[in-house]
Amino acid sequence: MTQLQTGTPLLTASDYRRSAQRLVGSDVWDFIEGGAEDERTLAANLRAFDRVRLRPRVLAGVPDADTTVSLFGTAYATPIGIAPTAYHRLVDAEGEVATARGAGRAGALFVVGMFASRTIEDIAAAASSGLWLQLYWLRRRDVMRDLAERAERSGYGAIMLTVDVPRMGRRWRDMRNGFAIGGDVAAVNIEPAVMAEAHRRDEGGSALARHTAGSFDPSLSWADLAWLRDCTRLPLVLKGILTAEDAALAVAHGADAIVVSNHGGRQLDGAVASLDALAEVADAVGGACPVLFDGGVRRGADALAALALGARMVLLGRPPLWGLAAGGADGVAGVLRTATEELAHAMVLAGRAALPDLDRTALRPTSLAGGDA
Repeated sequence: MTQLQTGTPLLTASDYRRSAQRLVGSDVWDFIEGGAEDERTLAANLRAFDRVRLRPRVLAGVPDADTTVSLFGTAYATPIGIAPTAYHRLVDAEGEVATARGAGRAGALFVVGMFASRTIEDIAAAASSGLWLQLYWLRRRDVMRDLAERAERSGYGAIMLTVDVPRMGRRWRDMRNGFAIGGDVAAVNIEPAVMAEAHRRDEGGSALARHTAGSFDPSLSWADLAWLRDCTRLPLVLKGILTAEDAALAVAHGADAIVVSNHGGRQLDGAVASLDALAEVADAVGGACPVLFDGGVRRGADALAALALGARMVLLGRPPLWGLAAGGADGVAGVLRTATEELAHAMVLAGRAALPDLDRTALRPTSLAGGDA
């Protein structure tokens, strides 16, 4: 349990959210919290978990739950990790360095965003648990290669390629705010010329959308993955898979893992909720590679549902930023520990002693039907 300086206990992710909102500027808050267009998919991610009903088991002889998991040869104390998000210095002066420290205290995976506001090397120096690096596919492939090589030299464990952004979703909150990255915050791992548009404010428009349109390569196809494979010896994880068809193609093209994700509801508004796509994708993969998950997880019972449907790991996007804003590294660790404690509690009451014991029998099947995204 974490406490504010006032002594108010932070017991849930919602507590961290309320604390963070008081401390973060309104335009930055909208950047973090917002989704695409009418935010239907953003809301659907949360509603999908509201439909889930767990099946408790009694007299199971399970006094405690083991939440440890291993992936790509690295052991973690929890299957709940941190999804890639950009510009952590928007909410904390230490940025991703503090996030890395917090993840380490919780024994959790931290996927560092391509647009991190601290260097790959500084983040690695602060980490004590596994790090991966996330990339978008840029027109400037030399920039991608450089980042992958730096990550490998710095001890990162995998490259996560986000594949659902041939163009950025229409994020109306950012457009109404004329949002741009300001002050001394920048994507410091990329040369300034590549990032210039992200800092140019335009009333009624999003600087990040303008930057994406100019810098991302929308012609990316499955055949291009071979080039990235040649850039690094690290495992390649594809993030943004929502259909059986794309899951099968990912396996066929040698993905070492995939992430079921709709980008936190920030891309195609009206897309299926991540949880509603998870079983379809896991079935299509058929154990050929690990399946990870993000989208709407706010409590340990949510993580249990995703793990029971076939995820090996569950990644949190917004909640670690809430923790970072509310309390720096301690806040990040608090969010992760709280979710892990909730998961262990739910596992005991469901009669599941370890993560491999979680399967679809932990959930009431009818509660997962009828996605509404």
